Amino acid sequence: MTIRVLIADDQAMVRAGFAMILAAEDDIEVVAEAADGLQAVELAERHRPDIVLMDIRMPRLDGLEALRRLARPGVVNPPKVVIATTFDDDEYVYRALRDGASGFLIKDSGPALLVEAVRAAASGEALVSPSITVRLLRTLNSAATTRRTAHSALSTRELDLVRLVAQGLTNAEVATELSITVGTVKTHLGNVQTKLSARNRVEIAAWAWETGLMNRH
Repeated sequence: MTIRVLIADDQAMVRAGFAMILAAEDDIEVVAEAADGLQAVELAERHRPDIVLMDIRMPRLDGLEALRRLARPGVVNPPKVVIATTFDDDEYVYRALRDGASGFLIKDSGPALLVEAVRAAASGEALVSPSITVRLLRTLNSAATTRRTAHSALSTRELDLVRLVAQGLTNAEVATELSITVGTVKTHLGNVQTKLSARNRVEIAAWAWETGLMNRH
């Protein structure tokens, strides 16, 4: 199946670069481009993309509000939103994480990671760029949190898996590290999401850093 992508960024050169990289892939189609958040919401409703590759800082409507509108209650089959950000967007990325973004990507990460992020989101595997995971989520140790599920709620194997997810590993990489199958990883992730009331693996990673799990050995 072809993955249909909408690119939202206020910089024409960025949109063109992303579009060129994605369009070169046989399984990805760029269906629309938006220059601001309001246009992104309008075009998403019109074209029904699978993925919205979203900048944060945009005119008229920023990426955070656009994300909230796309994921608001009542929306049927909302698109997965992958945030494309820069290092100085830490606070904004944290807010996007709380609002249900499906992945985070540093803009200059390169073509391979861009394609991987889109495919991961399409398959339900939110990709968190390792550089964002380590730099951003570590700061959540001191941040106020609305969910403090105790570590004891998870099994030892689930805690091991969560630590790896919080380091930015994909399901396949987690499976290799724990010597289990990808299917087993997905089963454990589903159980963890239920126990933590997390919407996706990004929120699982946030919980790991917020609660200090990543500081334990």
